[in-house]
Amino acid sequence: MRANPIPLLVSYLRSIPEIPTGAVTGTLVGRNVGETTINLMQSGGYRSRRDRVDRMYVVYDVYAESPAEAGDLAYMVREYLLEQLPGQSLDGVMVLDVREVDAPNWHPDMQSLEPAYSGEVSVYLVADD
Repeated sequence: MRANPIPLLVSYLRSIPEIPTGAVTGTLVGRNVGETTINLMQSGGYRSRRDRVDRMYVVYDVYAESPAEAGDLAYMVREYLLEQLPGQSLDGVMVLDVREVDAPNWHPDMQSLEPAYSGEVSVYLVADD
């Protein structure tokens, strides 16, 4: 299976009406300080069954204008990833399960000191055929 989890998860989170339009991304290139942003990055993973099942670790960083806004949005992302994503089919890939690695935690940007929260999940993917 050659599925890159980041574009799949970016697309999934962008489809959620509660998440601000344009906030979800897989890169910080072109981002301005102060913009509400949900950035997804793969932090590792492994193949757990030949070409059938992958377990991917994904970090989500949430930036916003205030600590409260960043925290609320981070916990919303957490909820959708853990509670709504399992069982979804995303572009030919089935999400078997999502487990929490690290709950959202206060993690302000070291350069700009803007408010940010960071969390991590493991996503179990299988080819949907």
